[in-house]
Amino acid sequence: MISIVVPVHNEEGSLAALHRELDQVFAEPARGPVEFVFVDDGSRDGSWGVLCSIAAADPRVRAIRFRRNFGKAAALTAGFEASRGDLIFTLDGDLQDDPAEIPRFLEWLEQGYDVLSGWKKTRHDPWHKVIPSRVFNGMVSRLTGCVLHDHNCGFKLYRKEVLREVGIYGELHRFVPVLAHAKGFRVGEIEVRHRPRRHGSSKYGVSRFLKGFLDLLTVRFLTRFSQRPLHVLGGLGVASLTFGAMGMLYMAVLWLNPANRPIGDRPYLLYSITLLLVGVQLFSLGVLAELVTSYNIRPGDTYSIAETLGQARSQDRPTEQDPR
Repeated sequence: MISIVVPVHNEEGSLAALHRELDQVFAEPARGPVEFVFVDDGSRDGSWGVLCSIAAADPRVRAIRFRRNFGKAAALTAGFEASRGDLIFTLDGDLQDDPAEIPRFLEWLEQGYDVLSGWKKTRHDPWHKVIPSRVFNGMVSRLTGCVLHDHNCGFKLYRKEVLREVGIYGELHRFVPVLAHAKGFRVGEIEVRHRPRRHGSSKYGVSRFLKGFLDLLTVRFLTRFSQRPLHVLGGLGVASLTFGAMGMLYMAVLWLNPANRPIGDRPYLLYSITLLLVGVQLFSLGVLAELVTSYNIRPGDTYSIAETLGQARSQDRPTEQDPR
């Protein structure tokens, strides 16, 4: 079964057309059963009314309405939880993603991919959004090792097991392929057609890029140090302590030399003391983070199993007569 998850926020003018295009794609019985899951993320226009009409006419349509705007990550999470399909597509509700590309996604998935991300090679967006987006995509690929041309594209295909293991919150929805890659899933990319916006307005402004950079730091920490926080906090703490100790040693040498002026009014002394204090605090935070991690960690957080073959034989299990 295939599930199509569409987050919606003030897309009244495009929903009917999007449903018609999706219906055309899945008109062939050979594509198998499908469901369309629309999540209204606190729209203030008539989007919910349009969704109610579509759901009443098409039994494959399921609609979820939030009490207020919680963000795209929350809308996708709700859609994933409600989905019953083995394959889950995500696409935006503004008609810029072309549903006619869905069969190509399914063909590429047969090559063994677990996640397929769309690549809007030719974009119909203003230059002041395209250029920063390309810079951001380059940073994400370099820092995470998950090399994609377009991490921001909302047109993606996931296997169900990927979403079972990868949790998203905040604004991490654009980094699901990165988190899946860190778990060992196979991530691919497919070039898709990007259409100009016909209805509504873009939901992203300048603040998105700052938030995206902060989210990138979060993902970098989650994928590299979530199981060993002392490695980064403790490493920074040791470096700070080392430089602080070297500075204090230098101040001690100056103080022992009577030819030098007093060291109490030297800025270097204050810098060295500050480095020592910061180093102690960072190292202490790293130790505390390790304690919290060891208390809350679950076995499945440290690895991802692709498949298991065979099963234990009944005679190999301990019994009352054989207390092995």
